[in-house]
Order: sequence, then structure tokens, then C-alpha cells
Amino acid sequence: MSDQPSSAPPRRRTFLMVLPLIAFLALALLFWFRLGSGDPSRIPSALIGRPAPQTVLPPLEGLQAGNAQVPGLDPAAFKGKVSLVNVWASWCVPCHDEAPLLTELAKDKRIQLVGINYKDAADNARRFLGRYGNPFSHVGVDGNGRASIEWGVYGVPETFVVGREGNIVYKLVGPITAQNLKTVLMPELEKALKARS
Repeated sequence: MSDQPSSAPPRRRTFLMVLPLIAFLALALLFWFRLGSGDPSRIPSALIGRPAPQTVLPPLEGLQAGNAQVPGLDPAAFKGKVSLVNVWASWCVPCHDEAPLLTELAKDKRIQLVGINYKDAADNARRFLGRYGNPFSHVGVDGNGRASIEWGVYGVPETFVVGREGNIVYKLVGPITAQNLKTVLMPELEKALKARS
């Protein structure tokens, strides 16, 4: 009577069965440390250091400053100025939370605030700005979302700092809060203001 040799010793078979579980756990830990424990507002952007997208956006019809229509987005408006570009919508709950901070920030005349209104109804967008005040010198309407894709937007709200040469120098994903305005956004704006063009 001959014994059939087993294809692998029992320890090796157990190890081979557990190996996929070990690999899965290692990947899960890696993702958790890289994504879960990080600050989602600091997602890197491939556009940092590159020129702001050259997309022209129409104005938000009926949005007035004094007796004049607030202009839409023209990339030429970035040249020679430090700009804060905020992508927002009236249906975006965090946008309501950050609106008073943008209104306060607009008092700093060294900075130009530019709004990109994302996939919004014009009446709702005007009502939103009427409620909180319009901090923007330019408001471009991105009705189909294509311009926001060119800006690398993941979702609203997102905010970009554009330097005097028209290059994107910083990107904040998520709403502006009192905390990140003080600790992150203002230092980035100050750096851009001090940079020589």
C-alpha cells in the first residue's frame, strides 16, 4: 500500500490560504494611513504651479454691482493681482457656511475674489448672493461643469489661490472655515502677495 504524497506540507498550505488576507490587510492599512488619517482639504492638485485654466465663463445674468453687471470670468483678470477663486453653488450646504468668511475676506482690497458658480440656477445663485452679500468682483457661470473639470474640481466648495502671474499656487478642497482660513489660506495668500511678479 503506497501513501499518496500531499501536494504541499500543511504549514505551507495554511500560509498560502492566509496570504491573500495578509495582503488585503496590508493594503487596507496603507490606504487608511494615506487617506483616512490625512486632511482631505490637502489633496494635491496637478495644477499647482501651472497657469489657471484659460476658460472664459459668462456672467451671472442680473447680478449687479452698483448699476453695472458683475463681469463673468476672463483669465486676463488674474494678471497682476492675487486672486482667490471660489467654486460654489446655492444648493451646496457648506457654501452657505463659508459665505460670511468670504464676505469678510473681500474687505482685504489686496485680494481679488472670483466666483465660479457651479451647475446652479441663476435665480438661486442671485438669491444666495443677495442673502450673504456678493464678495466677488467676477462671477462666472459654469452651467455644465466643464470649466470646473479644467480647474481640477472634485466637488463644491473648492478654493484656489492664483498668483499675480496667473498661476495656481494653492488649492483648498472643502469649505473655508475660521480655522483653515487662519492657519492655511491666509498664510498662502500672504505668500502670494509677497511673491514678486
